[in-house]
Amino acid sequence: MSDKNFDVIVIGGGPGGYVAAIRAAQLKMKVALVEANHLGGICLNWGCIPTKALLRSSEVYHLMQHASDFGLSAKDISFDVKKVVERSRGVAKQLSGGIGHLLKKNKVTVYDAYAKLEGKGKVAIEKDGKKTDTLSAKHIIVATGARARQLPGLEPDGKQVWTYKEAMVPEKMPKSILVVGSGAIGIEFASFYRTMGADVTVVEVIDRILPVEDEEISKMAHKAFEKQGMKIITGGMVKKLDKAKDGVTAHVEVKGKTEKIKVDNVIMAVGIVGNTEDIGLDKTKIKTDRGHIITNEWLETDEPGVYAIGDVTGPPWLAHKASHEGIICIEKIAGKNHVHPMKKENIPGCTYCHPQVASVGLTEAKAKEAGHKIKVGRFPFMGNGKAIALGEPEGLVKTIFDEKTGELLGAHMIGAEVTELIQGYVIGKSAELTEEEFMHTVFPHPTLSEMMHESVLDAYGKVIHF
Repeated sequence: MSDKNFDVIVIGGGPGGYVAAIRAAQLKMKVALVEANHLGGICLNWGCIPTKALLRSSEVYHLMQHASDFGLSAKDISFDVKKVVERSRGVAKQLSGGIGHLLKKNKVTVYDAYAKLEGKGKVAIEKDGKKTDTLSAKHIIVATGARARQLPGLEPDGKQVWTYKEAMVPEKMPKSILVVGSGAIGIEFASFYRTMGADVTVVEVIDRILPVEDEEISKMAHKAFEKQGMKIITGGMVKKLDKAKDGVTAHVEVKGKTEKIKVDNVIMAVGIVGNTEDIGLDKTKIKTDRGHIITNEWLETDEPGVYAIGDVTGPPWLAHKASHEGIICIEKIAGKNHVHPMKKENIPGCTYCHPQVASVGLTEAKAKEAGHKIKVGRFPFMGNGKAIALGEPEGLVKTIFDEKTGELLGAHMIGAEVTELIQGYVIGKSAELTEEEFMHTVFPHPTLSEMMHESVLDAYGKVIHF
């Protein structure tokens, strides 16, 4: 094969694309990966990773402010926003470099350029707006990701009205922030800025925050955020933004009445839209729906030999979903007989606010809508010794089982470190364990994970410690 002819070409180097490329290389395929901006994609460079670094800084700052609760003392507590941002960017840079090393180690050919589908099995390579090369492959994977959705009249300007990108690198700490949207992205930024001392208002168009979560968890989060001093407006819609030198005035409509809210900055967090423009889809049979590429369960598009994975294919917009789709796609291409389609109900979701929120599977309402007769278990953090010792007594672990079969239908958690705990329920759900296996599992003491056990016991009237 010539240097321009590959087994697989991956367009996009995010958590879907680079994982697909590495797995293909492991399976002895000749692989090219084309990435125009940063290896690691939005997640590693401007999303999952750097936001966690910011949130860690805010968590430490919060603990320092409450040192006396732990018998400690700390004076003149302050922060340097420039150094907080520098640490976050440093973490992202380190990991992006690590992805480059992994691709090189696995002998993946990386093109620092844009790519465009150019007929059957062909990909045009473009740099600075000019075509520089043409690659060919039997299999082409589109992993171009997504970008922040913009609302007409409320477009970010990068100065006063921010997307997640500007919100991640503030030059100074704003005194007040309005966050439009209360999904994971919006709530994480709201939590970071509130903890760092800004006055934060969150506006959500539907009747509750964190709308994809179980309603009981949403209500607990709402209560916790308000206790921290956050102002939350549900059932509200931002109609207009008036910009001035000294800030932005948002016109928020709630139940037919308009409220004016003046802030230093606005963060728009109203979802994302797939990057499907200018990649040559018009020359293919590929179909899109509301800005996202349509695929079957094997990530195949309607164009033979072309696949799509990750955020460009629609929700859930999660890095781990993209990575797993990359594995499924490549192993199916390779003819592996153990491959099976992804079950979206087994994909966990995590929000790294304070308190953290994590879930997998059906909410209580969705389980009932689906016709299940259910058993619901709950265990509060205040009944757990480790949570109290950590100084984190607020939270809940909630489990939902099918009454007839004992199948775990869903698990929903709010509290300290629940984003680390949820994987236990994900494994159980993926392995199709019943309540019996969970009950007979010995959980270590003292740990937060004991609450997972107790919640299952509670669903069946056997809870011990509450």
